[in-house]
Amino acid sequence: MKKFFGFALVLGLSLMGIGCGSNSSSQNSNSQQAAVFVTGEDAPLSSVVGFSLTLNSITLNGQDGSMATVLSTPTTVDFARLLGLRSPLAFNSVTPGTYTGATFVVANPMISYVDMTQNPPALNTYTGALPQNPDTITVNFPTPMVVTSNGLAGLKMEVDIRKSVSVDANGQILLNGSGQAIVNPVIYAKATKPSDPDGEITDLMGGLVSVNAGNNSFVLQGPYGRQLTIYVNGNTQFNSGWNINNLAAPAFVAVQGRFQADGSLMARGVEVVTTSQSFVSGRVLQVGTNGSGHLQVTMWIGETGADMVGWVDTIQTIDINAVTQYDICFMDNPLTNALFDSTSIEVGQRIFIGGTFVNSVFTPAMISLRRQGMYGTLDVGHVTITNGNAGNFLLNNNGLVGYSVGGPVTVNTYNLTFFFNLTGLSQLQSETTAIPLVTRGLLLKDPVSGTTQFYAGVVADPPQN
Repeated sequence: MKKFFGFALVLGLSLMGIGCGSNSSSQNSNSQQAAVFVTGEDAPLSSVVGFSLTLNSITLNGQDGSMATVLSTPTTVDFARLLGLRSPLAFNSVTPGTYTGATFVVANPMISYVDMTQNPPALNTYTGALPQNPDTITVNFPTPMVVTSNGLAGLKMEVDIRKSVSVDANGQILLNGSGQAIVNPVIYAKATKPSDPDGEITDLMGGLVSVNAGNNSFVLQGPYGRQLTIYVNGNTQFNSGWNINNLAAPAFVAVQGRFQADGSLMARGVEVVTTSQSFVSGRVLQVGTNGSGHLQVTMWIGETGADMVGWVDTIQTIDINAVTQYDICFMDNPLTNALFDSTSIEVGQRIFIGGTFVNSVFTPAMISLRRQGMYGTLDVGHVTITNGNAGNFLLNNNGLVGYSVGGPVTVNTYNLTFFFNLTGLSQLQSETTAIPLVTRGLLLKDPVSGTTQFYAGVVADPPQN
């Protein structure tokens, strides 16, 4: 029982970094223009691991008929990776004013899904067919975006893959006469602020470019070809042994934080994932042993270092028998190894493997468990409240996690868990319908029961039509 209590306590404390939070910023912009940042999320479709969509442009629609462009360079985004996570897509100056909606011009969808009935799992890829390519979608905000002079506002967009990709009664993707997947993008958009719970950047990883320790900042080569300046302060948490004074390239760094008016981020958490530029990141599809009895993991690869881009959007089986370093993102304490090691890798987990890549051979040296999102519907009548929001509920998930568990997934919550658009576990306990839910946190093997369970920092009621 003591072991279980310690496990729950450590997880509960670590999940403080997953929910809402705030950082005071000492950095002030001298710009006299207003600014808008853009973040992206998604709502998933079963077995779809990749849904790439090119955003040709994003334009804000003013209440007075004016327009303001916040993204003009075509940017390809894999929205399937962003379940329950928010990644920075753009930052731009705009004219102060009131904006009532946004127009998105999108093109070239690509869909990757996993067939788990094969051994090993197989990856299938379809080109998507839009009503027209490019396609234009205009979305009205639930509440107008008001951008004041010298102010900063946010545009949160979410692509609902479940409703964007046509499927038959059995959930199989429908194809047109040319063998293309039928795609009609459904996009949700709303105004937000850096201080809002849904305004924080929760998924930013990139290569370290430079460090200015005297200015408490560093530059990160982020996604979508952008470099971002990251500031730290006394509230920023680094993982073990790292601080602004010993950061140095090469390194691959993960950041959580909030936009500032000058386009920089104030970091709440900084994690040096690996000092090697060789890495793969993605979803675990299978765990087993090879003919020599070596432990190996089969995973879909969503991201790599520059030297391994040929592995992106492929399924690879990697021998991890020699790996001894196991970490959990943004979590550093003596019990980390007790929570995640070679015996704790489970189908459905999002993991990062760092190592070396020499003569086309990848040799892993460390594995980090990443935070991830999980979508499903509430299993009505299966909510347990221990104290306040501490307890658990069952979530019906027909994706990789539900496949691994073989039924509803146990989602553990804490009094530190943030409930977004929900009042808490008491509301879930009183529900009589299977409402949709998105959770963000860690997928781990419970040390007592040995079952795969989800430990949530955020539970949210996603937007619905």
